[in-house]
Amino acid sequence: MAKDTAGDKRDRKVGIKDVSREADVSISTVSHVLNGTASISPAVRSRVLDAARRLGYLAQRQAKATISSLETVLLAVPPDTLAQSNINLVSWTVLGALGRECERRGIKLVPLRLEGETNSARAIVDAARSAGADGILLLNVDRPELIQGIAGSGLAAVLINGEDSSMRLDSVTPGNRFASALATNWLISQGHRNILHVTWKGRATIRRRGDGFLDAFAENNLPTEGARFCFAEGWEPHLGEKAIGAWLTQHDGLDGVTAIFCAADNLALGVMRGLEARGFQIPRDISVMGFDGVAPGEFTSPSLTTINVPLDQMGPDALHLLEQRVSSDQPARASHRLELGCQLIIRDSVASLIASKRSV
Repeated sequence: MAKDTAGDKRDRKVGIKDVSREADVSISTVSHVLNGTASISPAVRSRVLDAARRLGYLAQRQAKATISSLETVLLAVPPDTLAQSNINLVSWTVLGALGRECERRGIKLVPLRLEGETNSARAIVDAARSAGADGILLLNVDRPELIQGIAGSGLAAVLINGEDSSMRLDSVTPGNRFASALATNWLISQGHRNILHVTWKGRATIRRRGDGFLDAFAENNLPTEGARFCFAEGWEPHLGEKAIGAWLTQHDGLDGVTAIFCAADNLALGVMRGLEARGFQIPRDISVMGFDGVAPGEFTSPSLTTINVPLDQMGPDALHLLEQRVSSDQPARASHRLELGCQLIIRDSVASLIASKRSV
């Protein structure tokens, strides 16, 4: 009685030897075709891929690739990142997407609140080892002493929304500088030449937004006198309202400023309140733009023009980088820095000065 070889193949895992036999080529040739490690003629490559597809080997490899090599990950976060409030939507959007991705892939996420005795590199590394973590994710953290200690621990780690100027740890961050330049370039294209950047003295990621603001003036050969700064005490809306109020008092009004670009939507919401309290109408008297793309800006009156940051991609992309680092056979490979592209969202809070100039 003849053997049911097709049934045998369905009942067991197909290996590279089966593919080489089916395609009538050597095992090394199959390996080169599947891994792209050598130049193989189109005819042979096609034969190998057809054989691998018929036997189900390609589907088998793809299924295996979706199985996470990560089992447990430590997530280190500052206490203000964990605060649950309607003004902390940026952090919670990132955390929510990360949690869903871990659940989907069966990864245990162990949170560590960075305060007091836990707010040190040694405490983070000890907590990761105690939890049996495969690696560490650090959200909104880029303190040099923490990075130095973790980088020297031998544990894989990735910064989410953070930067490592020593280039030792992998990181995922929005393209803050380019996105800020994109926003400012658009304001300039609308005829604005005297723009106030409302920001705060935050981490490196926030400073990059100020850099991009200045870049746009340089790109357009505009005098830097038109690029002005106003520093709030933090990112919360009430601090934006306070900062713009003080600025208006100091300068006895708008002082020629036609647009305000805020380093965060929360700041922009406060700035809008502060302007309206002084009797200014947006965008008739002054244009306002934000940065983040969190939900409240869509429902303000007028709705807030802003830069949309792909917040829900940052966590999953960080997991991917961490997995690459953990499974790499080159532990000393150069760190990877992933910058995510951002998008301009045009709404109603910015007026074009070009049309008004033409009508004069």
